[in-house]
Amino acid sequence: MKKIVLAMFMVSLTAACANLSQYTSVSANATPKEKMRACLMSEANSKLQAGTLFNNTMSATADEMVNTCLKKLALQAAGISEESQSTAESIIANLKNLNSAINAQ
Repeated sequence: MKKIVLAMFMVSLTAACANLSQYTSVSANATPKEKMRACLMSEANSKLQAGTLFNNTMSATADEMVNTCLKKLALQAAGISEESQSTAESIIANLKNLNSAINAQ
């Protein structure tokens, strides 16, 4: 697994300005390994673009990316990924509105 993550870091680094969509998306029929690789590449690229890819040790960053992808893939497999995203956004919006109302008093 660490070899895969290291390889993705290298590809992300050398292809920072390239279109990585071919590596970050897979079909619904993809194997779990293919889905994990695509997710990890997407996470690495997102962190690279945000400037946070190298903030921690490689091992810590890889662990974080793996945990994120495991959660995402589990939600997708359960069929509640989109619902979870919408619910989280709704909760954040409600808390933001509540916070604004409290601060306005």
